[in-house]
Amino acid sequence: MKKKTITGIQQIGVGVEDVHKAWKWYRKNFGFDIKVFEDEAVAELMLHYTNGETRKRHAVLAFNMQSGGGLEIWQHTGKKPEKANFEPELGDLGIFVAKVKSLNTLSAFKKMQLDKLNVLGKLESSPNKKQHFFIKDPFENLFQIVEDDYLFEKSKAVTGGIYGAIIGVSDLDKSLKIYQDILMYDEIVYDETGVFDDFSGLPGGHKKVRRVLLKHSNKRSGGFAPLYGPTQIELIQLIDKKGRDIYKNRIWGDLGFIHICFDTIGMEFLRDEVKAKGFPFTVDSANSFDMGEAAGHFAYISDPDGIPIEFVETHKVPIIKKLGLNFNLQNRNPNKSLPNWMIGTLRWKRVKD
Repeated sequence: MKKKTITGIQQIGVGVEDVHKAWKWYRKNFGFDIKVFEDEAVAELMLHYTNGETRKRHAVLAFNMQSGGGLEIWQHTGKKPEKANFEPELGDLGIFVAKVKSLNTLSAFKKMQLDKLNVLGKLESSPNKKQHFFIKDPFENLFQIVEDDYLFEKSKAVTGGIYGAIIGVSDLDKSLKIYQDILMYDEIVYDETGVFDDFSGLPGGHKKVRRVLLKHSNKRSGGFAPLYGPTQIELIQLIDKKGRDIYKNRIWGDLGFIHICFDTIGMEFLRDEVKAKGFPFTVDSANSFDMGEAAGHFAYISDPDGIPIEFVETHKVPIIKKLGLNFNLQNRNPNKSLPNWMIGTLRWKRVKD
């Protein structure tokens, strides 16, 4: 039976004031040095999230070859990007923290302390006994460095790519209908309520919350799945009150984590599924949409708290633009993963400082 498949987390979008300054920092400290595309254009289809107006933007999609999803580093160029008028805290509604994987969190922790980065708190263990720590980048974004032993390709970086996110929700059980069902995170690693020591370094980390960590029970396949590797989503709900909307009175693309994007196969089946389940597409590019050097079909839905979730069915990814070499995923079995050697050619797109 034909159906949709979630291959993995393709990227998390982060709104910044200066795309080049931010990307240089992410290259140096998180190893996001593979430029999949860089594009300046007008976001014409995102009207649902931009107050009905088209917006000029400059975006870079960067990957880390160790494994994991990418960062889409996104800058408004037609207006000044706005920051929240409060400091987001644990349990506030939206993507609060981006998870980044590391083969050795102790080494990463020591290296980031040595480099005088803004490490929050100490190396801790989560309820599933995985070591992790938190860091705030110079642009006020929070990252959790989480230990995971999956590796696609060795590099000198102390971290890999995007592993998932910590997302604040107002009603966890309602949100599970999207994250468990539609996004296929069918395995609950833990579901616990309390005040947690491993959150103590975070803004609002002293609050009582319910936290649920989700993962896929089955190994992902299709396209770039070997590069993405396993992923996880952690949902957080405040117990004593409702969290604040991190993007209240702001628009998509303003400062902070703007969306989480899932690599998807079978967008036509996904369209029917999400509509039937009460979460219809809010944005739909319909056919192959060019992102400068790359192309694909993309769409968005909103979770019950209005958090943007993107889906991309990749059609083309360039390798060497001048020679016309690219991955064309439309002429092959979409459920079959690309060979590792072929995915590995993305290293030819590495940007060196």
